[in-house]
Amino acid sequence: MSQSYKVIFENNKKWVESKVAEDPNFFHELAKTQHPDYLYIGCSDSRATAEELMGAKPGEVFVYRNIANVVNTLDMSSTAVIQYAVEHLKVKHIIVCGHYNCGGVKAAMTPQDLGLLNPWLRTIRDVYRLHQAELDSIQDENKRYDRLVELNVQEQCINVIKMACVQERYILEEYPIVHGWVFDLRTGKIIDLEIDFEKILKDIQKIYNLTGSDWVMSRKTK
Repeated sequence: MSQSYKVIFENNKKWVESKVAEDPNFFHELAKTQHPDYLYIGCSDSRATAEELMGAKPGEVFVYRNIANVVNTLDMSSTAVIQYAVEHLKVKHIIVCGHYNCGGVKAAMTPQDLGLLNPWLRTIRDVYRLHQAELDSIQDENKRYDRLVELNVQEQCINVIKMACVQERYILEEYPIVHGWVFDLRTGKIIDLEIDFEKILKDIQKIYNLTGSDWVMSRKTK
């Protein structure tokens, strides 16, 4: 067994000891249930860990991650997580967080056969197609790459909003609120893209409306 693997368990032991030293009942309380306010949908990239970059504690964030933070409504994994978070955990906020220097987004910009990754990355290629005029007008390749990361977050947020469980609960409670973020690996900062969903959904909301009611994912401060 490699030394680096053993270190994980040593670190876990130290973490347990530190938590018990702070609060002897920490794990007793942690084991009872979870009541997170946030569902975080992020990238599987090892450099972009949700709780650490948010400064969150165990039990505060429900986390789902995959390559390039894609929300594909044909993917049972992501849709099951969202429905569980919305209907059972009653999260107040759904965050889709991409990150600059995303390998998945970069791969989607590359004309290359990537085998099993092709259908997954096609979702991001579709984002490029939807915003091709804007992206092709950006001469600097790195800036174009960054912008596709942002637009991918925006489109995945819209995919979240397309879901019936999200629309139905929002009509009743004005929650959950959907947010689009980007994590900048170069600075360590979280950037709220402040996506104007009211403007974006103005002309297309009727197409994706599953409730027969007027709704929009507006912003709240809580």
